[in-house]
Amino acid sequence: LVDEVDFKGSDRTVRAYVSKRKKELLEESEEAALPLEARPGDAQVDFGEAPFKRNGRVIDLPYLVLSFPYSNSFLVQVFESQNQDCFLEGLKRFFHHLEGVPKRIRFDNLSPAVKKILSHGKRELTEAFEKFVLHYGFEYEFCNPGAGNEKGHVEAMVKYVRNNFFLPERKIYRLEDLNSGLWTEVENDRFRPHYEKKEEISRLFEEDKDALLYLPPKEYSGIRYEILKADKYGYVQVDMKRYSTSPRYSNQKVLVGVTYNRIDILTDDYEVIVSHERLYGETSKSMNWQPYLSLMAKRPNALKYTTFYNQLPEIWQKYLHECTMEEKKKALLLLSTILKEHRLEMATEALKIASEGSHPSSEAIKQVFHQLVHGRGHRQTLKLKTNVPAMPPAERGMSRYDAFFTIERRQA
Repeated sequence: LVDEVDFKGSDRTVRAYVSKRKKELLEESEEAALPLEARPGDAQVDFGEAPFKRNGRVIDLPYLVLSFPYSNSFLVQVFESQNQDCFLEGLKRFFHHLEGVPKRIRFDNLSPAVKKILSHGKRELTEAFEKFVLHYGFEYEFCNPGAGNEKGHVEAMVKYVRNNFFLPERKIYRLEDLNSGLWTEVENDRFRPHYEKKEEISRLFEEDKDALLYLPPKEYSGIRYEILKADKYGYVQVDMKRYSTSPRYSNQKVLVGVTYNRIDILTDDYEVIVSHERLYGETSKSMNWQPYLSLMAKRPNALKYTTFYNQLPEIWQKYLHECTMEEKKKALLLLSTILKEHRLEMATEALKIASEGSHPSSEAIKQVFHQLVHGRGHRQTLKLKTNVPAMPPAERGMSRYDAFFTIERRQA
């Protein structure tokens, strides 16, 4: 240019112009993307995270979004974790709420689904996800590593859900109550026009639903089984959390059933011995004392040094404190029997009724308990007139004995 037309500009100006003209001539740029046509029944899935208020604290919880690019609709459920159990539970909920299964679902390379990224776009799937796919029969697609734009619709929906459903922070009392209400909230959100097609999203969503695959006859169980060794205290460990089994399994291998919200300790015949709510967050140990009460009955002096004693209602603590050694053994055996199938509240009610007027035996508590369970109610004791003078109420336990020696020491 300098030689031929005596160009006075800089080298940089020429390079910038050439680059611009190349893009114009080729009608493309580095940011250009091919416009893809969304098909009814196709979906995308991804996790998001939002703050919630629970027990007076603000905590971040993940939520799973299933979006339909054709209709611009979505479904959402909140979970305690982004682990595999919650991921598969979320997909299962979406399918059964829709009463159908999307034909194709696009995912990011989520660890609950992808064990390893292979060459030529292939993936080594996790065993659980592969079984889930075979059960429901949908096609899966994965984005290229670092190419989140390949599932741009669900990423946009994750942001939309956070801004329009979860901000400012929502209060949570029971997570399942929140999730139950989200079905209705999401449905009401569809009564707005599609950003491009200008038709109502709810009508377009019907076309998505019409293109879904049929559900299989049986629901996916969502439970996985592991054989774990209990420590000397009878605890097993699942995802760094400890769960009690039974004293008889100390240092033994046990069968454990794991779901997104429950840990079951099972017999070889898959009968539940102990069931725990699955732990998330800061709590690291779950203790079900019922299987340990029989052992505790043999060592009643250790009772006051257990968290079980501290967790008992005050009426039970007072009753056990006033029991003789033999009475304490019988009371613990009675609690062990009751707590196999009933809640502690029922046993506490039985103790409260049986304690009216006197210190009851374990047999008296048991009798009242059976009356409550079988619906016969509480039968009040008849009060008969008598000429015998009223006696002061007797006090049980060692309190008088301890008080006597305290006075003696003070006088000395």
